[in-house]
Amino acid sequence: MRHSRRGQVDPFIVMDVMEKAARAEAAGRHVIHMEVGQPGTPAPEGARRALAQALDAPLGYTVALGLPALRQGIADLYRRWYGVDLDPARVVVTPGSSGAFILAFSALFDAGDRVAMGFPGYPSYRQILRALSLEPVGIPTRPEDRYQPRPEDLPQAEGLILASPGNPSGTVLTAPELAALSQAAEACGMALISDEIYHGLSYDGRCVSALEVTDEVVVINSFSKYFSMTGWRIGWMVVPEPMIRTLERLAQNLFICPPHASQVAALAALDCIEEAEANLSVYAENRRLMLEGLPRAGFRRIAPPQGAFYIYADVSDLTDDSLAFAAEILERAGVAVTPGLDFDPERGRRTLRFSYARATADIVEGLARLERFMATR
Repeated sequence: MRHSRRGQVDPFIVMDVMEKAARAEAAGRHVIHMEVGQPGTPAPEGARRALAQALDAPLGYTVALGLPALRQGIADLYRRWYGVDLDPARVVVTPGSSGAFILAFSALFDAGDRVAMGFPGYPSYRQILRALSLEPVGIPTRPEDRYQPRPEDLPQAEGLILASPGNPSGTVLTAPELAALSQAAEACGMALISDEIYHGLSYDGRCVSALEVTDEVVVINSFSKYFSMTGWRIGWMVVPEPMIRTLERLAQNLFICPPHASQVAALAALDCIEEAEANLSVYAENRRLMLEGLPRAGFRRIAPPQGAFYIYADVSDLTDDSLAFAAEILERAGVAVTPGLDFDPERGRRTLRFSYARATADIVEGLARLERFMATR
């Protein structure tokens, strides 16, 4: 059977690690999950209650860009969080942030266009781009720059993806840094995409949205992380007004609409900030434990995260094969971690990502296992 070249994307390694961990659990082992960026908490109670109440009503197609009430609710969130007065017509509700990236890349770029991003970075950027016959271009970043790109390092490309807080680093761009990068991208004729999926999860003050420094940007976010709704597959994007109709036509044909049930729950989740903030306090304690416990176990080369729920560790003093090292940690310590190859296809052989999104008791136990493992390695 025929296979397209563009369909031959790399695997999402963290999902492979999850599968191996699941097999170990099925065989009776207890595994501590530090591999996946998934909150250990359920969707907010108000979101679950709202969906339960809606189940007797028809849940069918909605308009392609999302329920008007949800789009207005997201616009109101930008006013509360950032002081940005946002026209809800610019809000596009999507099937997860993944759907938003597909829509954004399809609307902004033509086959063969180059799109730049910092390495290390979220692996699905690269794979979605390749599946759309676009060329991902990595910008090698440095720990001293908190794994964020510098304006002077931008390559020749048609687009630039920024992520703050970043995955896998958890590091954050300041307002001046965002402004400098957006100005450099504009000067180079690059379309700017800002991945803000971890906003709300920050530990040293709030995150800055790219919308605070420019309107010439596509901002992507999701209910997955701050609102603990990964499996609900509901995200959104904020776009410049001239893009709205293009995105509407694409959304109509690619997805018809976002899941109606998830939209109902997401609208209610916007009123569950107190519960989300309680989850954030758990991540903050987990972060504190990780920043103390990982160096004690022997993972000392880290850029302290300012947001999200990850720590990215340079393990070049321990291995030059992070894939094998992660497999060894899972086998011998019962802790699932993510090889850096997911995030940087070159230097990732010497890095690991640790997630601290689960319960604090799991973090305590995972750190103890890592310390015992490293002491006998």
